[in-house]
Amino acid sequence: MATLKKRLNITLPKEARVYLKKLAIKDQVPEATKAAELLQMALEIEEDAYFAHVAEERLKKGGKFISHEEFWSKVL
Repeated sequence: MATLKKRLNITLPKEARVYLKKLAIKDQVPEATKAAELLQMALEIEEDAYFAHVAEERLKKGGKFISHEEFWSKVL
């Protein structure tokens, strides 16, 4: 049966494999599902770090602060 999901083959260190297996058992999900969940969380953390860095750079440049209401009134 064909799947729409992209498959990814990775090699994990032994410690990571053991920990992944324990987490999967604890959460009663397949190891692949747990790995996908953890990878998604890691990607979200990376995204947050990127946007935090962008915000810090803007603050260093003396960017102007505007209120939430003012921003949305200009956007909409």
